[in-house]
Amino acid sequence: MKYLSLLIALFPLFSSAQSDSAYIRDHYTKSEHLIAMRDGTKLFTVVYVPVDKSRTYPVMMQRTPYSVGPYGKDKYKTALGPSGKFVREGFIFVYQDVRGKYMSEGEFMDVRPINTNRSGRQFDEATDTYDAVDWIVKNVKGNNGKVGFWGVSYPGFYSSMAALSGHPAVRAVSPQAPVTNWFLGDDFHHNGVFFQFDALSFYSGFGKKRPKPTTEGLPGLVYPTPDAYAYYLSLGALKNVNEKLLHDQIVFWNQLMEHPDYDAFWKARDARKYMTNVKPAIMTTGGFFDAEDCWGALETYKAMERNNPGLDNRLVMGPWYHGGWARGKGDFFGDIKFGSATSTWYQENVEFPFFMYHLKGAAKPNLAEALMFDIGADQWREFTEWPTKQAENRNLYFHPNGKISFDAPTGKGFEEYVSDPAKPVPFQDGISNRRSREYMIADQRFTARRPDVLVYETTVLDEDITFAGPINANLFVSITGTDADFVVKIIDVYPDTLPNYTLNGQEVKIGGYQMLLRAETMRGKYRNSFEKPEAFVPNQPTEVKFYLPDVVHTFRKGHKIMIQVQSSWFPLTDRNPQQFLDIYKANDADFIKATHRMYHEAALPSHISVGILR
Repeated sequence: MKYLSLLIALFPLFSSAQSDSAYIRDHYTKSEHLIAMRDGTKLFTVVYVPVDKSRTYPVMMQRTPYSVGPYGKDKYKTALGPSGKFVREGFIFVYQDVRGKYMSEGEFMDVRPINTNRSGRQFDEATDTYDAVDWIVKNVKGNNGKVGFWGVSYPGFYSSMAALSGHPAVRAVSPQAPVTNWFLGDDFHHNGVFFQFDALSFYSGFGKKRPKPTTEGLPGLVYPTPDAYAYYLSLGALKNVNEKLLHDQIVFWNQLMEHPDYDAFWKARDARKYMTNVKPAIMTTGGFFDAEDCWGALETYKAMERNNPGLDNRLVMGPWYHGGWARGKGDFFGDIKFGSATSTWYQENVEFPFFMYHLKGAAKPNLAEALMFDIGADQWREFTEWPTKQAENRNLYFHPNGKISFDAPTGKGFEEYVSDPAKPVPFQDGISNRRSREYMIADQRFTARRPDVLVYETTVLDEDITFAGPINANLFVSITGTDADFVVKIIDVYPDTLPNYTLNGQEVKIGGYQMLLRAETMRGKYRNSFEKPEAFVPNQPTEVKFYLPDVVHTFRKGHKIMIQVQSSWFPLTDRNPQQFLDIYKANDADFIKATHRMYHEAALPSHISVGILR
């Protein structure tokens, strides 16, 4: 998977705008600047100003590590702003290469922590934002003194930092799929489990040291085989990646390997801890099927809400992959069709009115506190708070013979499976060296057939059931080793009788489809503390609890609810040796088979906890 090239191509132009370059050339003037920060470092900044000088304009700004190109005063972007509506309405658009990337000076630092004790010339991403905004409102003619920020993924992180900058001109911010915590739930770790496929594909290029400012990106890993599953198995233990491929050239990869636990390094990079005293209006946007930063969108909203009483703070979650709201119509994803163009609707009825109101004084839009798309019901739902108080917490318990129900178990029993690191469960069907985005919603029948995957399901539903809110897994397990990973997948099973349909020229066999709704993984040694890992006692029943990011989904009458449990998700995540040790330093010989048991007893009631919409 050429992950870096994909990111470089998409993020600077992350927009579904249909504005052609001719229109932008005719109606905007481009200029390029090096803006000095408080420590003297100069950041490369591109400004597009409307040719029409008869009125003033607010600023829409994005800071990015993915290039503000094309470079050169006579080379124009073909799209500006979050969507095409912004271009024709008229805004001043500003793009800035962050410190140490592309044409900006300085040294880049991944998810640079905020310096809460800074003074004088000391800087962080919040001060760089403040200094850039201050220069813009004082030096770019024709601005009305109001600035809005938006950005997807890493630019979403910089948007969060803009909300924390404290500059009075920053009035509205939309962090979109914002990078928020890279150990607990975003991108490169989930609950301490390392997402090696994304990390290697991304950092093999993005993480290379840039000797001097440049307009060019750096190449990443080119897979020598179309089969990523076989390739990552051939690499063996995780430490072999550096020895065989990276050769200590990637600073952040080394930092990843040096910090296997949730220590001070990672805690300083938890953006939520700084989200206090926020003044701009916030609208966080994310996708329920975002493979990178679904967690970040949900948790950014919650942190903003928790730490800033009275803040104009909103959340939008749609049926989207990473950035899907910003490009394409959003009328389908993977094999699943939606009843409307959800991305277009969001751009026109939510995003654009939000910025128009706060930056141009347009009519106040009637936007819900939380706007969530329910795929099962194929409709948007509005909530006055999130998680919603309209949902009743219920437990869905595991039972013998692969059954689940809302009734607690009464007898004794368990299922068991052998987890073999030499033959891990694949995360997606087929042969590919690309981490698809569609795996987040894909048919799970290919894993349901494996002996190392436990499958539980309800009887056919005789009425609709709507999940609304976070999902918590409560597993009672025993293992023959001293560590193990657990992956829990929530699945909507379609009726066998549904007819096939054609989507994008391909036939979808929707009868019996096992649509992945939510999946999450947990490294068992962190079950009691992410800071202090603990070994399992072999063969001793132990509770493992973890959080699966929130959902809103209606399981329709005639469908079934399925839960799958497994202990590998390869090569999306790294393999657990199933021994208690520092996995980043493990040797090939450390990986062993282990037998895992899942209990469903009155005293050991494995279950998931969900909100059921009343």
